[in-house]
Formats: sequence, C-alpha cells, structure tokens
Amino acid sequence: MSSTTREVVLGIGAGIAAYKSCDVLRRLQERGYCVTVVPTPSSLNFVGSATWEALSGRPVKTQVWQNVDEVPHISMADNTDFFLIAPATADLIARIAHGRADDLLSALILASDVPKLIVPAMHPKMWNNAATVDNVATLRARGFIVMEPDTGRLTGSDSGQGRFPETSAIIESFDAITGNLQDLKGKRLLITGGGTREPIDPVRFIGNSSSGKQARALALAALRRGATVHLIAAHMDTSGLGDVSITPVQTALEMGDVLNKEFAACDVLIMCAAVADARPVQQSTGKIKKSNLTSIQLQENPDLLAGLGTLKKDQIMIGFAAETSDLVESARSKLLAKGLDIIYVNDVSNGAIFGKDSTQGMILTRTHSDIALKEVSKDALANILLDHAVRQLG
Repeated sequence: MSSTTREVVLGIGAGIAAYKSCDVLRRLQERGYCVTVVPTPSSLNFVGSATWEALSGRPVKTQVWQNVDEVPHISMADNTDFFLIAPATADLIARIAHGRADDLLSALILASDVPKLIVPAMHPKMWNNAATVDNVATLRARGFIVMEPDTGRLTGSDSGQGRFPETSAIIESFDAITGNLQDLKGKRLLITGGGTREPIDPVRFIGNSSSGKQARALALAALRRGATVHLIAAHMDTSGLGDVSITPVQTALEMGDVLNKEFAACDVLIMCAAVADARPVQQSTGKIKKSNLTSIQLQENPDLLAGLGTLKKDQIMIGFAAETSDLVESARSKLLAKGLDIIYVNDVSNGAIFGKDSTQGMILTRTHSDIALKEVSKDALANILLDHAVRQLG
C-alpha cells in the first residue's frame, strides 16, 4: 500500500459509459486522489489511451506484457490503496468473479486486497440475467462494494435498470469507502495563503509570485472533510470558497496580527503563504519619481512561524518551503527551528510551481518519515497533508 493513502486505480470496462468516467476521473482528482487509469483493451474502442493519459497525467497500460521487467500487476497492486471500476460491464464482472487475470486490470484486482468499488453499466436484460445476478452476489460476498445501476434511458430507445450512475453518487460512495469524509469534523484549521506585499509607495511594492492556489486547495479540502476553516488571504483569489471564513491582509505585519489573534483557538495551522522577508524602512505617501528611485532601505520582517512556535500547545503546525538548492537539508532545518510538525518543500527554480495547478516535492516530518511526491495536483497534495495532520491529531 502507498504511503500517501491516496493512490487509486480507475478501471475502465468496455461499455459506452466509458466516456462518462472522464468526469469521474476529474472529480477524483479534485478531491485529492492520485489516479492511474487502467482500461481493458476492448474499452479503448470507446475512449483511447491518449485521452486517459492527458486527463490523468500518467501513463496508461492495459496488458501485463507491457514493461514486463517491472512486473506491473504486482508492483501496481502493492502501491494502490483503492480500486474504482467504472463502468463495469457484464463481461468484466464475470471475469472478476471467476478470478480471471487475462489483462492488466483483472490481474491487478486479483493481486490486490484493498477496498474495491464496482460501478455496473449494461443493458437491463444483461443486468437481470441470472449469470450476472450470481456474479454480483459472489463479488459482494467476497467484500467487493457493487453499486446498483440507475434506472433510465440507455442507448437507443431502451430504458430500464442498467444506466451508469451519476458522477456525484459514484464519488459519494467512493468517499464512504475511502474514509474521505468528515475526519476533520469539529477541528479548526487556520490557513495562510497568497503572497504578502510590502508597499514602497502607492504604486510599487516588494512581493513574490505566490498565486494562493495551494491555499485554496487546502481550504476547500479541509472544508469538505468537516473542518471549520479560517483563511488569512494575501492577494489571492478567494471566490467560490463557500463557508470558509476569510480575512484579507496586505502585509506581513497585518498577517502576523491576525495569526496572533487566531492561533490559540485553532487545532491545525498551515502556513502556506509566501511572506515577504523584508519591508521598506519608510513608505512614501506619494509616488517616487523614477529618477529618485535609486535605493530602498529595508528592515527585516518578523518570523511569523517562529513566533507562533513559542505559543504552541497542542496544535499541529504545517509549513511550506520554497527552495532552489539543498531542499531536504534546508527544510529539515526549518522544521526543527520553527517548531513545525510537518513541512512540504519544493524546488522553485526557473519559476516552477508558482501559479501552476500541479506540484512536486518532499514532505518531511519530525519522525523522518519523508515522502517524495512526483508531480501531483495541488488538490492531491492538500489532502495528503491533511491526512498527515489527521494522524498526528490522533
């Protein structure tokens, strides 16, 4: 099993409903799952590998004969936390029920003992056929979760039970299986996001390239998991955050004032904002003429994290580090010096990460259980970090 508890195999059966699983894939990614798509060879007649690779950002394999040296049906099974097979045709259900392993998907299922959700989609006559009824009963008896298909219009003029369920119902069922529900209920999360700006004059400032996208992902993920969320937002998009409480700030000092006021009441602090290290000694009330803008005298901003570390009681503190060299060493030093429990560090050389929808880096903890993350969505990272927070909260 993977160390992130978010690795999902999305299995695709050879039914016309395969195209609907493109939306299922997107919704899984939005909820922070890391998804590898494994289609059956026949399903590629409906949706091709190029589509799945483009949407998932990962290679797509269908046969155990691909990359044989990696023994994919074992290595992938060992690194998968959950299976979602959608759509599951009558043929695929039959092969799984009888322990067949004649393609990569069926071999993976046979080699894995993690939770599996099967979403049938087929003609009503096939769904109600005695063979399918028996196969579904067999799978349920073995611990598979098999959804009931919806009733409604199918291909052509046919109608009845066998329709692919709505994406929202599939995701709700999958969340129930994975435990991705309300595990932060009753907890208060304080999150900082965006980038502070230190005014030089009315039109210029000292700032950084942080977009606040990671803080948005964290706030939404925590909200979905039942937390009360307070976001201290510095120059970032805060639209569409629902019930998240938002305090906008401009500068490092303003952010520090809000943090000092709210920190004692939170259970988890996530310092995701890029805070300016220094500010001008003097701020001009009028625009400085270009000819006079020859030098700026700076003074150091207070270290917000280090200050909060001295006030820490039972809170879990998560920090971020953006580095261009010596990533792990720099992050480990920051983790210890600032009283953090968890830190995420990434390499921002050449403008990487800032403003992007994906990220890659390292998660470090005080127990030295470091986790290297290859490119994942910021939604996925948000949930991985929250998983760690939940564990440390007990």
